[in-house]
Amino acid sequence: MLSRVAEALFWVGRYVERAEDTSRLLDVHFHEVLEDPGVDEAGACAVLLTVMGVPETTAQQYRDSRALLELFGYDEARPNSIVGALVAAQRNARSAREALSAEIWECLNSTHNSLPTRVAAARDFGPAPFFSYVRERAATFAGYAEASMSRDASHDVLVLGRSLERVDMTARLLAARIGTKRGSEGWTSTLHACSAHDAYLRTYQQGVEAPRVLEFLLVDRLFPRSVFHALSTGEEALARLDPASGRSALDEPARRAIGRARTDLEFLSAANLLDDLPERLHALQRTVSTVSEEVTRRLFAGSPPLQWNLEEFA
Repeated sequence: MLSRVAEALFWVGRYVERAEDTSRLLDVHFHEVLEDPGVDEAGACAVLLTVMGVPETTAQQYRDSRALLELFGYDEARPNSIVGALVAAQRNARSAREALSAEIWECLNSTHNSLPTRVAAARDFGPAPFFSYVRERAATFAGYAEASMSRDASHDVLVLGRSLERVDMTARLLAARIGTKRGSEGWTSTLHACSAHDAYLRTYQQGVEAPRVLEFLLVDRLFPRSVFHALSTGEEALARLDPASGRSALDEPARRAIGRARTDLEFLSAANLLDDLPERLHALQRTVSTVSEEVTRRLFAGSPPLQWNLEEFA
């Protein structure tokens, strides 16, 4: 597979996951602001801006939910927004058209074409239907990827990108929650944001409590949106893409970084789960950045950089 195609598929996986997870994050934020008059809207916006990596100087412009929605929801120029991520996913898919099934391409292309109408309706009538639409389209894409792609390198690259983005965004979602310091209703919203509420209740069969939610979303072995599961899935995909070149594998920083993060969570005791939690979440985000950079250097070095692969806010 051409390195250009592999890189495009990697970013298709990341951008679709980013759009879905950002829609979940914003949906939780808007429900809390609208339903709980005791929520400090400016403070909630500040927390969300911080965990999404917006510089302090830029964040001053976005202290209300409408401005926040324009920034993270509708701004096509920013790949960290929902619309920007979906546009970037379609552009990357177009450059890797030969590696995708007709169903996947149609899903991404029709989603891209419907965005102006969906955004206009969201601005006029509220964002909730827009958030639901984005999640439904992301689920459709994931279903087609699982049902219509051969389990070859193209599938592994897409899964690796999706897994890394899932780790990053779940860590950001948890960082946003611990930053608000709300009670059990806030953690219930977090579970809903990860489509994890029903699975959590079936697993623990008792009320929602912060330590158990963190345990479930960080280290559960079976839930696909947990950080541990995403790390394990990404590590397996990376091992198939870049097999160990020697007995020591000391020259493979991407596999070493993702393996260390997975091992740290795998052998973390429940008693120590809350120790230095903010730093643990930030370390997971740094791991994602390191693995992404090393994968780009090692596997995609033969292709020119894509101009829409921007990670930082201007």
